[in-house]
Amino acid sequence: MVSIAFTGGGTGGHIYPGLALISCLKKLLPSCRIFWIGSDSGMDRTIVERAGIEFFGIPSGKLRRYFSLQNVSDIFKVGSGFFAARRILKKEKPTLLFSKGGFVSVPPCAAAASLKIPVFTHESDYSPGLATRLNIRFCERIFIPYGESLKFYRGGAAAKAQVSGNPIRPEFAGADPAKGRSFLGLGDSERILLVLGGSLGSREINELVTASLPELSRHYTVVHQYGEANAEAMSSIVQENRGSYKPYAYFREEMPHIIAAAELVLCRSGAGTIWECKYLNKPMVLIPLRGSGTSRGDQVENARLFEKAGAAVCFFPWQEGAGPDSLSSLVASLAEDPQRRKALGEAKVSEKEAALFIAEEIVRRINPV
Repeated sequence: MVSIAFTGGGTGGHIYPGLALISCLKKLLPSCRIFWIGSDSGMDRTIVERAGIEFFGIPSGKLRRYFSLQNVSDIFKVGSGFFAARRILKKEKPTLLFSKGGFVSVPPCAAAASLKIPVFTHESDYSPGLATRLNIRFCERIFIPYGESLKFYRGGAAAKAQVSGNPIRPEFAGADPAKGRSFLGLGDSERILLVLGGSLGSREINELVTASLPELSRHYTVVHQYGEANAEAMSSIVQENRGSYKPYAYFREEMPHIIAAAELVLCRSGAGTIWECKYLNKPMVLIPLRGSGTSRGDQVENARLFEKAGAAVCFFPWQEGAGPDSLSSLVASLAEDPQRRKALGEAKVSEKEAALFIAEEIVRRINPV
């Protein structure tokens, strides 16, 4: 029996595109067994098992870009992850391993290569992350989101790279604005500004938006996903503000419908979020996570590329003069300019349906004609 192993995780952005691909594979290979190898701690298991996918947990060490004593202990976790993944792969005997990236994916990719199991991987961001750069040596194929990203892949890596776009979860094909409005308790006439800080929320965005609420609320009902990790910090603001401000710790299966209902989306520029909003033709204001000790700057790259394509407007809080007032002015200018919002929503970033394209490539590798 044909089986395919998936790996990746650490954030929803490394898991949800993989689930989109699995949905396509199940249609193309109905009898194929699919399972996921992810971190034995964190959100990986919860998200994957909720989608009905068999899950195997392994020890996972984080690939940090800054000095930390945890880097020492995590070296041993990475080693343990390799041997744990190798035991799983040797026992389960998948036909192919597909990696969606993130620090947890490196040990399974290395283990698969040691067992001569073909490895495919997908990079969601404009430039390759550390996990992708490490995994390249183990992979036969590397799927990348943009033609402009090819410049980051040299020599043998360039021969493996293929432009695919980014997979979108199938739930977004059925996104219904009426269901989103019903969930939010809003009527058809309400104009919605949706604020998303990523799966973990964003303190920076939370502070900017709550400081801007009086002005933002002049144009919109502000629907704000602030992140479960920020619940305590947001508690007083949540209690004090009502009416045109609707705060939520986290959205789950209702997310596609809520995005569909929004007139404008203000969000981080993680690859998953911006591609899902683009799929639904939503104009976006992007506030990227800045490159620092905890980020390589991929969100800034993603944001600039979408702005260059005419699909979004960037707002960089670290620039001089950027703050609640300037954010309010930017949102107001978009609220008062329907033609500009329409142009942003209709701008093209990719022509490919990535999940189907990659799934078909996997099928060709498993069942060559």
